[in-house]
Parts: sequence; structure tokens; C-alpha cells
Amino acid sequence: MYTLTAEQKEFLLHGTRTAKIATVRKDGRPHVVPIWFVLDEDTLIFNTGDTSVKARNMQRDARVTICVDDEVAPYSFMIIEGTAVLEENSADLKLWATRIGGRYMGSERAEEFGARNSTAGELVVRVTPTKGIFAKDLAN
Repeated sequence: MYTLTAEQKEFLLHGTRTAKIATVRKDGRPHVVPIWFVLDEDTLIFNTGDTSVKARNMQRDARVTICVDDEVAPYSFMIIEGTAVLEENSADLKLWATRIGGRYMGSERAEEFGARNSTAGELVVRVTPTKGIFAKDLAN
């Protein structure tokens, strides 16, 4: 397991930066989509529908790569390689969906998004980092 530094965690959780997650399709083609996420210690957590392309890909091959970048000068990014565990019927689904909703939509809408994203068919996905690359202030 790769341990995130305090600086890396601060970067990942700053504002409402989205992550882009790359998974591998059955035929080997890459699939990349943006996700909302939060951290639980060093584990990156997001939720997705059980019939989404990324969920099907991760059920078949748990290896993923995630990129979070700051698109404003002086530009920084973090790439995390890791393994995903998908949890069906997670008792924590509403908790995580609410925390994620609060991060991206504000505390006043956290419960709304928590309820919306914790219905039947939603999964909690936990990505355990195995490798990380962090590049800060590239334009300085």
C-alpha cells in the first residue's frame, strides 16, 4: 500500500477538484471518466452505479489509475495507481454518498445528494493506492 503524505491529501481534497479514473474494458481499451471522491485515510472513496462501464470494468479487473489535477497556474497533479474494491449493499453507502455530495454540492445539499446516490444499485468503491506520483507547481 502507498501512504499519502499530508501535502498530497491536502491537494486531493482542496476545493471541488474532480478525479479522472481510468479502467480497462474487456477488449483492453481504456475507459476514463470523471468522478467525485473523498478520502478515508489513504483510501479514495467514490460511488457509482452497478451497471456503469467503470463498475463492470472494475468487477472484472480491479486495477485502476486516478488522476487529479489543478488546472490553474502554477499547475499540479497527482496520479494514483491502485486496486478497487466494490461494496454492494454497503451499510456505509449513504454516509459516503452524503459526504461526497457535501464536498461537491455544499453542506446545504449534502443530504439531498446522499439520498439520491445511495439507492438500490449504487456501490461504494474503495481504491487502495499502490503507487503515487505527485508533481507540484510545474510552471514555477
